[in-house]
Amino acid sequence: MARHIYSCPLRWSDMDAFGHVNNVVYLRYLEEARVDFIWRLAPGDGSGAFTGGVVVARHEISYLRPLFHRHAPVTVELWVKEIGAAFITLGYEVKDEETVYARASTMIVPYDLERGRPRRLTSEEEGFLVKYLEDGAEGADAADDAAEAAPEAAAATGRDEQPEGAVTV
Repeated sequence: MARHIYSCPLRWSDMDAFGHVNNVVYLRYLEEARVDFIWRLAPGDGSGAFTGGVVVARHEISYLRPLFHRHAPVTVELWVKEIGAAFITLGYEVKDEETVYARASTMIVPYDLERGRPRRLTSEEEGFLVKYLEDGAEGADAADDAAEAAPEAAAATGRDEQPEGAVTV
């Protein structure tokens, strides 16, 4: 399985009041990597793949470590977790050489912009995506991500206890 590697710069405006990259900004990082993957790589051979458009149906993010502003870019690795007849699930890791800051997934749906409705993947699109399809299992287990993130979240906030209503997995 191949992974798409996207080098994403951190911007000063990405920081929140706590001095680390805001959780909402991670969605922008994922979007930049996804746009680079779909709009730059897919039609790279002159094909019409994905020219009809895609829409995001769902995002899921596990924040594992706080990411603080720096001059070096962060790497967003992207791969295909699942291909359906009318959807694709992408996996991501936001990381550098030493640390994985977040794991995420996005379900996207091919979309017919003229008709204003979802459409099925073309064989050409599926052929492009299969090169990035994850081997074997669906990747990191969400429970493992949550367990890994809990101590880091407490350390980042300076609190040892769990937030009210938090569930230990």
